[in-house]
Amino acid sequence: MNGCGVVTLDNPDALNAWTQAMQRTVAQTVRDLDANPDVRSIVITGAGDRAFCSGQDLNELTEFTSENVEDWLDGFAQVYDAVLGASTPVVAALNGVAAGSGYQLALVCDLRVAHDGVRIGQPEVKSGIPSITGMYLTWQSLGHAKTAELMLTGRLMDAAEAHRLGLIAEICAPERVLERAIERAGELASQPAHAFTMTKRYLHSMLRPGLQDAFAAALDIDKAAYSAGEPQDTAGRFLSQRAND
Repeated sequence: MNGCGVVTLDNPDALNAWTQAMQRTVAQTVRDLDANPDVRSIVITGAGDRAFCSGQDLNELTEFTSENVEDWLDGFAQVYDAVLGASTPVVAALNGVAAGSGYQLALVCDLRVAHDGVRIGQPEVKSGIPSITGMYLTWQSLGHAKTAELMLTGRLMDAAEAHRLGLIAEICAPERVLERAIERAGELASQPAHAFTMTKRYLHSMLRPGLQDAFAAALDIDKAAYSAGEPQDTAGRFLSQRAND
């Protein structure tokens, strides 16, 4: 599409929530597109019109134990590393809710385009999951006070607030989000290639060491959380309630 590779998170029945298979597929797809000389930019979006990505698929989460945590976190690390390591521009087309690891994926993209019905944020604490990597990425963008409020309450920001804080670059009509994200990605791709790549590479070199530390901390912290059973119990209650509604 005009030299733009579009990656679609495709699990619409679960608001495009991640499965571990999706993690592996998305990471490899981004790497393949970045290595393709015919691809000048990448846009990531979600299937349907309800969600970009709502975070972890709760159907998988209910079966997790502390033994699953390392592979689970490594899957996210691979996705974020693929996006941060891409020499081509990567723009998020937020076509609905971006929560948890979906919100984190949006933050590691170069720009975010959304419509005014989008909500984004890190609701992990409400699901019994400590927010560690999401905390780090939010802190880098917003600082201590706002990060503390968002992480400890788990509330989602609407598009207007996220735009005002600089997390969203542009708000447009819902039917224009993907088109406009492709346009913005093309604008980035039209920059002098060497200067753009070197700037992006150094920009992300400042982000990655702290993110790696956050993943290392999350390994111990999330293992403790899953050993206690809180995330599984919360997910199970949510799925049971949804089945009975």
